[in-house]
Amino acid sequence: MKTLYLDCFAGIAGDMLVGALFELVPDADRFRAELSKMTRLSAEDYGIAMEKGSKGGISGTHFHVSTHEHHPHRGLKEIEEIITTSTLSSRIQREAMRAFALLAEAEAKVHGTTPDKIHFHEVGAIDSILDIVGAFILIDQLEWPRVLSSTINVGSGTVQCAHGILPVPAPATEILLHGLPVCSLGEPMERTTPTGALLARCLADAFCPLPEGTIAASGYGLGTRDSDLPNVLRVLLMDSAADGTESMGVERDRVTLLESNIDDMNPQDFELAAERLFEEGALDVWLETIAMKKGRPGVKLCCLCPPGKSGALSLSVLRHTTTLGVRRTALDRTKLCYKIEEIATSLGALRVKTAFIGIEKNGKNPLRRTPEYDDLKRLAKEQGLSLPEVRNRVLREIE
Repeated sequence: MKTLYLDCFAGIAGDMLVGALFELVPDADRFRAELSKMTRLSAEDYGIAMEKGSKGGISGTHFHVSTHEHHPHRGLKEIEEIITTSTLSSRIQREAMRAFALLAEAEAKVHGTTPDKIHFHEVGAIDSILDIVGAFILIDQLEWPRVLSSTINVGSGTVQCAHGILPVPAPATEILLHGLPVCSLGEPMERTTPTGALLARCLADAFCPLPEGTIAASGYGLGTRDSDLPNVLRVLLMDSAADGTESMGVERDRVTLLESNIDDMNPQDFELAAERLFEEGALDVWLETIAMKKGRPGVKLCCLCPPGKSGALSLSVLRHTTTLGVRRTALDRTKLCYKIEEIATSLGALRVKTAFIGIEKNGKNPLRRTPEYDDLKRLAKEQGLSLPEVRNRVLREIE
């Protein structure tokens, strides 16, 4: 699996991310051609340059936008028109609009209003629009790899914004970083901008130390400040199949494990809690019997989920159980390829899950075929048969 790792040891900003990603796909003409698809932004109003340089002895690329704008106050609707009237791919448009919607929600919360009434200041300027859309363009050129990120260095001190001098991280940045791991290292300065926090939130599937794998390429995006830490963002393009399993025909992905230890909940209530978790996108939910302090019996509620749903599902655990906390662990998972199809049998139609070793997926030798339990139960009730009778007959017919 191709993985992009954002090493935010010195923070992250939109121009730094674009510069770093550009070093992985350094085709300036292709990049300019993609940006020009936003026809609502006149090419006469801005220019872009990819400038090689160095910070703290580290060479990299600075993405620089020159513009003649003086008072850019665009609203969400205006930005939506710029993006949706473009000829950019539907996925780039969708991801960019999702990012600006999140930004509008953060700004609205800061100012005590609604997203539709927000007029962006710095982030509504052409250079910030190009940072955000440009980052998605380059991710698209990398064929949308899985994205992981380190802890984000936000910096410290104060920053000059459109509304005056504010503490670091600025209020909108801080809201966008809710639920994400942060730290403060180095001399006082703003190290993570609103645009950088936004892109990290939208792109990263999980936040973790450098994952196991082989490094295929790296890129460094340069900021504009000088400090004790090099003002750079490093991105690493990695092949995470270091153990060779993908070449054997199985798949790998990243999941999050949520866990809570509970000793004061009515056992009957776990069923509804699990149902809610499945409804909200859990991959699996199970209970484990544990011994808690003072020898009291307890239950560990476990929920496996996609990284992007871990926040919402953590809240669901807190809402529907008596626990006061949820632990999160990022995990690598190896899994079989499979497909689910509906098959007609003498007892009626039912769904069957067929698992393959990937190299056999298009062949005629599945590893195993398993009827869905809910369908077996339904057929048993409809036909007046026992569950083992239905299972045995179906298995004979689908082999």
